[in-house]
Amino acid sequence: MNSVSRFLLIPALLLPWAVFNSTSADDSMPDAAPGMSLTLDELYASPSLTGTRPRGIAWSADSSEVAYLWNAQGHPGRDIWVYSVTDRKSRRLTWLADEADVAGNGVTEVAWLHGDHARLAYVLDEAIHILDAAGGDKVVARDQGIRAINGSPDGRKLVYISRSGIWTLEHSDGSWASPRQVLAVEDKQQVTEYQWISGRNAIAFSLTDNRPLPEREIHYYSGDGLQVDRVSRAFPGQQTAHYRLGTVDLASGSIRYFERPDERHYTWNWAVSGDGSQLFVNSSDLLVKHHRIYLYDIASGKRVEFYHEHDARHLRPDWRAAWAPGNEGLVILTDRDGYLHLYHQQSRQSAPRQLTSGDWEISAFWIDRQRAQVYFLANRSGHGNRLLYRVPFGGGKVERISSETNGMHAPVFSPDMRYAASIYSNDNKPHDLHLLDLQAGSSEQLTRSPGRVFYEQRWADVRYIEFPSHIDGTTLVGRLSLPPGFNPDRPYPLIVGSVYSDSVLNQWGGRQSHPTWGLDQYLVAQGYILLNVNIRGSWGQGRKHNQGLRHGYGIVDIEDLHSGVKHLVSAGFADPDRVGIWGSSYGGLMTMMSLFKKPGVYAAGIAGAPATNVAHAYPG
Repeated sequence: MNSVSRFLLIPALLLPWAVFNSTSADDSMPDAAPGMSLTLDELYASPSLTGTRPRGIAWSADSSEVAYLWNAQGHPGRDIWVYSVTDRKSRRLTWLADEADVAGNGVTEVAWLHGDHARLAYVLDEAIHILDAAGGDKVVARDQGIRAINGSPDGRKLVYISRSGIWTLEHSDGSWASPRQVLAVEDKQQVTEYQWISGRNAIAFSLTDNRPLPEREIHYYSGDGLQVDRVSRAFPGQQTAHYRLGTVDLASGSIRYFERPDERHYTWNWAVSGDGSQLFVNSSDLLVKHHRIYLYDIASGKRVEFYHEHDARHLRPDWRAAWAPGNEGLVILTDRDGYLHLYHQQSRQSAPRQLTSGDWEISAFWIDRQRAQVYFLANRSGHGNRLLYRVPFGGGKVERISSETNGMHAPVFSPDMRYAASIYSNDNKPHDLHLLDLQAGSSEQLTRSPGRVFYEQRWADVRYIEFPSHIDGTTLVGRLSLPPGFNPDRPYPLIVGSVYSDSVLNQWGGRQSHPTWGLDQYLVAQGYILLNVNIRGSWGQGRKHNQGLRHGYGIVDIEDLHSGVKHLVSAGFADPDRVGIWGSSYGGLMTMMSLFKKPGVYAAGIAGAPATNVAHAYPG
């Protein structure tokens, strides 16, 4: 049995009514217009008809070249490509994926070695390779779980994380020494990130310690029979993970941990200041009601509280922070005014100064310190979008940087902040790599991933709709997938899902936690319409909207889904007798609650691994 068939059959075994079959439609159901004609196996075959999504973007230190991992033929294994912003050409540096099995990943990571932009380090099959300008390739380290490779600013060291901790490689006289471990971790501990400390032969690091968590067995059927996985997972009221931050001196090997008020408190992000003197920790308590940012003096370890905000109804930890230009305090992303916006706080004593405002939200931001500008991704042009904007640090007009085409960007900025290599997609275009010239305002597409077959199909017609909640009138947003040739005067069978929070996204496949894009397209081609709803608790519509889910799991969220169904039925788009719903995990909970609390609304449902124990959601 192939993997696609397993994916479809396992949920169907969970519920006896879990069958979506458009052939049972009555004679009034119009035939779907000619559209996508592929089977599920063809949709998920390799090479992929949507192509291989580029990843692993890495800029050279002088911002003249950008490396990325890609497969031009649509196979899963990726090779190294490099684009020159000077001659505006891409070149392929490795052919390793051609030699690997199609199920292999190929190169998983690439990094430039500082001080010599002609050399690249990359990871393949749990080994670090050094690729020189002449094409020479040498393995310099092997370990399990190698990732986060990065050259030191002076070009003499290569640092990386493995399952066993942090390691360094020294380079001198044209050769590489044996790897040296500078931080060892135990089983169930994991180094999550590290950063160089300017002016010191040292790095700062963060570590997650899962040893306090109980270990549980998860039983499931796959392949030839029963499988058992062991995972570290806490139930409500049990011990949780600990989050630690520290520094390690690469010369002496001395390690020092910063003292946190409570190591169980979450760390949402952290960063070392540009001068290497301080480190901030953006954190919250376990219930995400207290948002606190602490500053640490790296030399002494002394801690002070820089920022604090409390909201007893808070649910989402979307907070982020970054050092302001000149290390003059912090730029903070917070929803203190009702929407996620940027603020500058210069000191502990000063009040935050708002940089952006409006009934839209920011998901991420970056600082151009040289030009005193802040770049950010936001849904300012429409809920499902994540487009790139910038605003002067001193205040001023918000300027849109990415093109007029809606969709979602995921940029990686060059060191000089002149360019951004951005993975872009929208509802009609799979992910490809684009180069944005931030000063000229132009863009260029670097990869073209979809194959010929992709352009021969008629895919779903995706639209965005707004409708009121049927319980309190709150404006809700939906992502609606319609068959090609959709007839608004005839009702269609409706599938709600895969249901989850944050599911209204203007990118190929919508929500991508699971690869359901092919299943969605197949169902649309069979004559179904599909609906995703930005339920309460989701990002993008402000604090009041997301806080509406508080103490409402399996309650208000399923009312939001029902509101979407009622809207489409009243518009004549959906047949009220042929409505289905499905989802997994939290989506499985909403599916179960919808089926049992709303008899007559849904004719069928699939609940995959439903998270029906929601006690953890009710402490606050």
